[in-house]
Amino acid sequence: MATRKASAAAKNPNLHFVTGSDEAEVRIKAKGLAAELAPIDAGEFGLEIIEAPADSVDCSVDMVESTLQAVLTLPFFGGGKLVWMKGVTFLKDSVQGRSEFVQAALEKLLKVLEEGLPEGITLLVSAPEPDKRKSFYKSLCSLANTTLCDKPDFGFNGTEDDLIDWVIRRCRERCVKIDEQAAVVLTTRVGANTGQLDAELAKLVTSSGEGIVISEQLVRDLVPFTRSGGIFDLSNAINKRNLPLCLDTLAQLRRQGENAIGILLAAIVPTVRNLLIAKDLMERHRLKPPAQANYFTSELNRLSSKQTAHLPRKKDGSINYYSIGLAAMNSRLFEREHLVCAFLACRDTNQKLLSGYGSEETLLTQLLVRIVANSP
Repeated sequence: MATRKASAAAKNPNLHFVTGSDEAEVRIKAKGLAAELAPIDAGEFGLEIIEAPADSVDCSVDMVESTLQAVLTLPFFGGGKLVWMKGVTFLKDSVQGRSEFVQAALEKLLKVLEEGLPEGITLLVSAPEPDKRKSFYKSLCSLANTTLCDKPDFGFNGTEDDLIDWVIRRCRERCVKIDEQAAVVLTTRVGANTGQLDAELAKLVTSSGEGIVISEQLVRDLVPFTRSGGIFDLSNAINKRNLPLCLDTLAQLRRQGENAIGILLAAIVPTVRNLLIAKDLMERHRLKPPAQANYFTSELNRLSSKQTAHLPRKKDGSINYYSIGLAAMNSRLFEREHLVCAFLACRDTNQKLLSGYGSEETLLTQLLVRIVANSP
């Protein structure tokens, strides 16, 4: 998420606009700004909130007209007043947003804003997920002190590391201390959803206590289990040769209705493959296990393109450094011959699953035991 102030040049000091693609952050920033701007000495009369579902053209027009009336009405007891046009949804590319009636109402409001707000009146507009092509959006940005709250954009070459780094930065902004591996697990379970991330952080801090470093286990215990999180948990458990976590995660994925073939191909096979690749690279080129997954990137970059041609790639064609680095961290727990046999066992299990041979749960359980606990 990127939150930034637009240029303050020629801005109306009493006009504020909070907007962006990150709905949760827009809501948080607008609430904080409203508390800051509302006149304290005016009491309950110092804040007038204009809020409507705006799920129809009529509701949208009524919201704009109510806002217009509110900014033109001076405080009953004098002094100042904050008008908050809250949670505007018709700035999106929607039926309401394209309505000629709504556009006409917005033009009337814009004319008043261009002429200047009455003395003592402050207007705050909060609008998540706007269509930034709309003329009203552009005009309001040019007039108002604008706070943009956009979801993180990692670009075409974005990686898992970028998302993890963003979560860690977000934790620091909230003054939350979190273990790196806990941040990885948290990332897999909430992704770039700032609303859910903030809610989960609040829950984790309440449970652990202020100033205490949040552990990986606490994240696993308290943050809701998702498919992507489950796939990561299973892969992570295999990497660490943690059989109880392997079996618990497998059971959870199955309870969620995940297909056995999907679990095998999305979590088990890639993990065993990466472990085998990392083990082979380290033995062949005498590389040391990294202290952290991203540290292995520099080691791989020192190898020739021919030596890394077989490494797993991401959609953009670049090497998946993080997954190989994670495997390299844990490669010391496995012998190369063991991993070769484990990879062949994955092949055999896949054939059995496709042919309907035996119980799916039994086949996957036996495979995990062979990989993690015993020699295959």
